[in-house]
Amino acid sequence: MAGILSLGHQVHGCGPRSVAAFQTAGTCGIPHPFQPTKAAGLGSARRHVRGLLGYKRGASQRRGSSLVVHAERDFYGILGVSRDADKKTIKSAYRQLARKWHPDVNKEAGAEDKFKDISAAYEVLSDDNKKSVYDRFGEAGLQGGGGRPGGAGFESNPFDIFESFFGGMGGGNPFSDAFGGGGGRGQARDPRVPGDDRGFGLQLDFMEAVFGCNKELDISHLESCGTCSGSGVKAGTTPTTCKTCGGQGQVVQAVRTPLGMFQQVASCPTCGGSGQESTPCGTCGGDGRVRAKKRISLRVPPGIDSGSRLRVRGEGDAGKRGGEPGDLYVMLTVKEHPTLRREGQTIHSDVRVPYTDAILGASVSVTTVDGDVDLKVPAGTQPGTTLVMAKRGVPKLGKAGVRGDHLVHVQVSIPKTLSGEEQRLVEQLAELSSKESGKKSGAKAGWFG
Repeated sequence: MAGILSLGHQVHGCGPRSVAAFQTAGTCGIPHPFQPTKAAGLGSARRHVRGLLGYKRGASQRRGSSLVVHAERDFYGILGVSRDADKKTIKSAYRQLARKWHPDVNKEAGAEDKFKDISAAYEVLSDDNKKSVYDRFGEAGLQGGGGRPGGAGFESNPFDIFESFFGGMGGGNPFSDAFGGGGGRGQARDPRVPGDDRGFGLQLDFMEAVFGCNKELDISHLESCGTCSGSGVKAGTTPTTCKTCGGQGQVVQAVRTPLGMFQQVASCPTCGGSGQESTPCGTCGGDGRVRAKKRISLRVPPGIDSGSRLRVRGEGDAGKRGGEPGDLYVMLTVKEHPTLRREGQTIHSDVRVPYTDAILGASVSVTTVDGDVDLKVPAGTQPGTTLVMAKRGVPKLGKAGVRGDHLVHVQVSIPKTLSGEEQRLVEQLAELSSKESGKKSGAKAGWFG
């Protein structure tokens, strides 16, 4: 290393493989045709280093007098395979990682960069020639053209690699639905764009939620334009292939970062991803959709509750360029009842009875979801007693024949003031109750005394 670094050039960002490329065979065991010796001239050493790095005049990047080398990437580590892995293992690793990190399904920050590294690693390790060069000299050995895999000089599109890999397996691309791609390399991505889902708030009465109901909803959404039949193209004109993207619907942009040049794939700014240029329809302005109002019927099932959401398929916004329409989601809230309380399938209510009815027993009228029902209060009912009215509750959602119970909580009313006659009768009752208690006590003494 000392013989190389003394040339007056500082190597920036070199990984272990690029450093190994500078070392002698006696130090790292890598065959190397050049040994820096005193006999080797300065110009000879410099030319040899440039040859290893693929250096060409006018193609290097300099900061002052320093030679800048892109940071090395460990392609084996990126794919999670050993250095002696066979092609089958490398292909299997790429398949799993590419599906996981494809930016169309993985929205994490950095997912697209990760996907590009995975594609670059697979392109190198799946090619015997590139893999041989990489194993000997690292990524620096692949920079003969001044570029790097996945960087500014990398000709292959990582998305083309993915589509080529998955699209040539027979029966079409099994992952086209998941990633919006299809076919093999060079084909345009699917221009169809699904419509957005829409939401609608609906408030129900207490009884409507319990037993279900039919509702008429007035909604506003985007519908396919009747003038252009959803194409967005002015009648009498014909679309042409977009000159910016060549009909691909996407463009690849080179982005300079502190780590080097990276590629970014984005929808074509000229055609918006359709791959075609056209004269826009005068009615929809080229969108292919217009806003319209519509009345739809909605069946609310029995047993629904606040916070529930009903989906009406296909009643969201229409898709673009033949895409599937979105859905309408109806968010439900339920009004409270003046006397009934709901807890899942169970109904709760309170009933207040005079203390005399609690003592003697009585029949009281109770409001239920089925109307007023007579409920028998047994004699001797204590305050806070809960009486059960079976199958008078809420139907189970999806099983209207199965119903919950109605729980009636008894509250005993005790008067704060009594009339003279009531006072006298209560005192007589108390005296009688005391005598009965004394007899019971005497009976116990006779038995056990």
